[in-house]
Amino acid sequence: MDLEKIRKMTDQERTAELNKMKQELFNLRFQHVTGQLENPVKMREVRRDIARVKTIIREKELEQNA
Repeated sequence: MDLEKIRKMTDQERTAELNKMKQELFNLRFQHVTGQLENPVKMREVRRDIARVKTIIREKELEQNA
């Protein structure tokens, strides 16, 4: 996911996107355990996207408190 796209989102959109990504990661983990996951690299990509969204959420919190 593109950082600029994440930065332009509203707080509610970022939170919704984060929840969607967490659900996707859960599904990928479940597929991995059951042996149905075709692309294990996708798990890494989703984890990194989650980290990106969380980082931007934290940046916005710090901007508001400053």
